[in-house]
Formats: sequence, C-alpha cells, structure tokens
Amino acid sequence: MRVDTKDICTIIAYLIGVKKHIIMECFDSECHDLIEQLSQDKDATVIRYLCKLRTVLMQKFKKTDDAMRYDLQNINKIEWYDHDNIKQLEKCGFEIVKVNYRSEKYALDFTKLIHENIDKCQKLFPDWVNWEYIKDLFIIPSYTKKDVLKKEFEKYMGNIEYYPFQMYIHWKPTDCGSIIYSDGKFLNTIYQMHGDFFTDTSKFKDAHEETKNNIYDFINDSYKTAIAVDCKNSDVYKLYGVLKNLNQDELTKIEKIVLYDDYHTNSGWDWIYKFTKIPVEHIEVERVTDQKSLVDIKMTAGVCKDYYENGISSFIIVSSDSDYWGLISSLPNANFLVMYEYSKCGQAIKNALAERGIYYCSIDDFCTGNIEELKKAVLLNILEKYLPDLLYLNAKELIQHIYQEARIEASEREIQNFYNKYIKTLRLKIDDNGTVGIEVMR
Repeated sequence: MRVDTKDICTIIAYLIGVKKHIIMECFDSECHDLIEQLSQDKDATVIRYLCKLRTVLMQKFKKTDDAMRYDLQNINKIEWYDHDNIKQLEKCGFEIVKVNYRSEKYALDFTKLIHENIDKCQKLFPDWVNWEYIKDLFIIPSYTKKDVLKKEFEKYMGNIEYYPFQMYIHWKPTDCGSIIYSDGKFLNTIYQMHGDFFTDTSKFKDAHEETKNNIYDFINDSYKTAIAVDCKNSDVYKLYGVLKNLNQDELTKIEKIVLYDDYHTNSGWDWIYKFTKIPVEHIEVERVTDQKSLVDIKMTAGVCKDYYENGISSFIIVSSDSDYWGLISSLPNANFLVMYEYSKCGQAIKNALAERGIYYCSIDDFCTGNIEELKKAVLLNILEKYLPDLLYLNAKELIQHIYQEARIEASEREIQNFYNKYIKTLRLKIDDNGTVGIEVMR
C-alpha cells in the first residue's frame, strides 16, 4: 500500500501564511526537515509574511481602514497585524509602512510585492511541477485595474471556508475539502483548474509506514547490516528514492552499501555516494565477454565474504534477479530482506521468499518526486561532457540524448524545464589564461 506525500503541500502552506502551529500539526511528522529549511529560506519567508499581510487585510479590510481613518493608526500599530513580520520585511529592504495610506492602497502594495518576488520561490519546487500553475495561486492578473481587487475580496470573503485554513489564494473556490490535504490532491486540483491532468503518481506516492517499519525492524534486529545492490538489475533513481524517503537516523545503522556494477549500467551509480551518509563501495566488474555479465557471481562472493570474514549478519539485497535465491539458500543463518522492481520480478521468487519467511518489498513503492538532486547531478555531468563539441550539436537533439544516456524517464515538460534552465542559459567563459569555454549556469 502507498500513501500520498505532503512535501509540496507543506511548501504551499508555509508560503501562503498558514499559522505555524497548524503547519506543525498537519505536516511536521512527515516534513519536519523541510519545515526547518523553509523557515531559514529568506525568499520563502518574505512571500509568507506578504501573504499573511494580504490575507489579514482582506479579513479586516474595513476595520483596518477605520483604524487608519479615524484613529490615525498604521498597520505597524494595529493589533491584528503581525508587527514582527512587518519589521522583518523592512529589514529585508521592503518598504511596508506608508504614511497617509488606506486599506485599498495597502492591498495594491502587498499584491505588487508578491508579484515581484514570487518567482524567487520557484527553486523550492521540483522541475516536474508546472511552476506557472503554482505561481497562479499567488498572483492576481490585472490587479491594478478598477474593481479587480474588489471582486477578489468579495469572492474570498463570500467563500472563506473553502480557502486552505482560510488563507487567501487566487483560485476558483470549490467545496473539495482542503486543497493542501496531500500532494496528490493538491496537484490534481491545480492541474484540473488549468484544464490539465497530472498522471505520474510515482512523484507523490510513497511507501506505507508499515513497509518502512518492517525495514527499520530488520535493521534494528540485526547485529550488522549491509545493502548489496545488483546494479544491472536495479534502477539507481528508484533506489535513491528508497534511501531518500526512509528515516535517516535509522539508515545510519547500516554498515555500508556495496554496488556491484559493470560498464553497461547507468552512470548514475557513480554519483549515489554523494547523496547518502552511508559509506558506499562501488565494485565495477569486468566482463570476460561482452555478452556475459559477471556481476551475479561477484556479488555472491562479496556477500559471502562479508558474512564469514567481516561479521555482517544481515543483508538487504536489491535485485529483481531470481538467481540470488541460490545465494540466500546457501547462507541459512544469515538474515535477508529483498527489494525488487515490479516489472522485473516474477511471482515464483516472491513465493519462495514468503515460504522462507523473508520480507520483501518493491522499490517502486517509494516516492521519486524528491530525488531531483541526483537526477540533476547526472544530467549536468553528461551535459558537461558535450560542452567542447556543443557548437556542432543541435541543442534539442542533445537534450534528448542526455536523458537517454542518463536512463531517466521524464515527461516532455520536465525535459523542457531542464532545457530552459541549463541548455538555453549556457554562456561563454574566459579563464585567467584567456582560454574560452562554455559554462553551465547551476
């Protein structure tokens, strides 16, 4: 069983100004580290404070206007505004408090500042999300025209119970429950708002807590645990999804990851050590003939050596190859947990594992929506290989070739986003010696 992630919802909740205690209550258990990162991000915090000001102004529009008009107060003195937020915004260089202002002018100012700064938050979202759909929740088209903001105000106040935790967003309010209940619900809602559909569930579905707890129990019940990976029968990006979405404190109990690889496999295996705190051994196995891989034999020998010589009693085998049943059955006193891919693993080996009481799960069940860092590193590394010959290549053909070489399946939108970010922004550079080259804007 799989469950929806809440990463994107957490970011949205933070940006639109949902109260901190509500964010902690709804998202902290799944996204604690992300919440901490957002609170340290200047651009995210600026948008958060501006959205809070705009929402409070809408909720207290007349009351604010009366306080300014009759009591000669300003928003930095009016009790229902967060005075600390205002001070922090002004420390960041934003002129928030204006003299001789009324509610209408403040509404224009806050909206203008959000429009001018929201693009700085694009970095918070993965490339596979359509940024324009996200951005549309924050900006109000033609807001300077007569009655546009007034109509938004009336729409919001007339349907406030349909807005996420009553915080203003630019949308057509619908009685659909909380739009930020989960990433799946959020993405489906905003894509449908634009006549579009989001179909890649692997981006927002993650393994159920029961699956993760079984893995933790296996690690904790073991004296020493190692992960042995058959690289030719495993997907590096899916495996990283497993490592990324498991509790990092639990993973630190694992002795090492051993990658058994040959030159025919994905170049992504060369990068995975950079994105995990677990020690990684990368064993590249030469072929006697080009048609015959020796990874199986090398991995079997490596596991046996770790068991008999290095005191490792438990192994997480990452492979969909049924040939490893021979390894498992030959070490009856060792403990095994098997991770496989649905499309590569037959029922017979699953039945054999079940009869032996060996727990198994699929790496396909883990979320791949938060593994962009690894994918980007691999793609940029391949891109840099082609820089010397770039002037002789077609850029659109090149981007397709890069994704094929990296063995990354991606939507046309994802590929276009990478093209726009990293191919179209390539620029000439000249070093201290005067040598001319091409630089990737990271």
